[in-house]
Amino acid sequence: MPKPKIIAVVGPTASGKSALGSFLAQKLGGEVIAADSRQVYRGMRVISRAEPGHMVGVADPRRQYSAGQYQKAAAKICSSVLQNTGIPIVVGGTGFYADALLRGGLPQVAPNPALRAALNKKTQKQLLAQLAKLDPASAARVDPHNKVRLVRAIEIAKALGKVPPTGTTDNKYDVLWLGLPRSKNLAAGVEGRLGRGMLAEAKKLRTRLSKKRYAELGFEFDLLADYLDKKISKKELVEKIANGERKYAKRQMRWFKRSKEIFWVTGKAQALRLAKKHLSR
Repeated sequence: MPKPKIIAVVGPTASGKSALGSFLAQKLGGEVIAADSRQVYRGMRVISRAEPGHMVGVADPRRQYSAGQYQKAAAKICSSVLQNTGIPIVVGGTGFYADALLRGGLPQVAPNPALRAALNKKTQKQLLAQLAKLDPASAARVDPHNKVRLVRAIEIAKALGKVPPTGTTDNKYDVLWLGLPRSKNLAAGVEGRLGRGMLAEAKKLRTRLSKKRYAELGFEFDLLADYLDKKISKKELVEKIANGERKYAKRQMRWFKRSKEIFWVTGKAQALRLAKKHLSR
């Protein structure tokens, strides 16, 4: 039996993935399924650059949402779209989420509550140093600002000796991987989101979340809090977020560059041509 065909659009933050995914969905009769660890949360559509699609705003930001939860929910949506003769178009910059859904092979390691409690007392810097000792390759891939991901990586490394990359052993799909390169003008994107309600989202989330949970959602949140508290100027806010996104984009590219399957495209026409060829095979 031939494997179901799926299109994935991946790349670093602010590269235009969502716009390309929406374009392909419109042209090909597809449905967008987001693969983003922050777009899953409600109340941060502007902050996370979310566009309409599945797996957007499905989780309560007060509670952590894991890659395992994402994999199960997104896999059901993929099946539903395929059954309705549609084309799933998986779009996102969280490589771990995209790989978990489309490549399979998430490590089956049960949570260790005692270990998690001890690790949660440490800073992100301390956790990254500990992970680097256990598994340098995993430490190079993980988001150093994501405490939840750091704790989980250490948990897996302690149980298995290392954090295995998501593999292809359980791959059920025939995937065309399209990649978009890094944006060169991140500051303009930050300015645009500020104009579309980024601060309003930050204010609302700040009233609903604990200080700890608020900071766990991403490096921007500490910066947005500093701006709201008048500790930094708007210019400093834009510069600091853009610099943080630049560093984050480099880490994302390291993840995606591991894969030789990704076709790095320069525009919509090229992406559409490759997608049509993939679907016609």
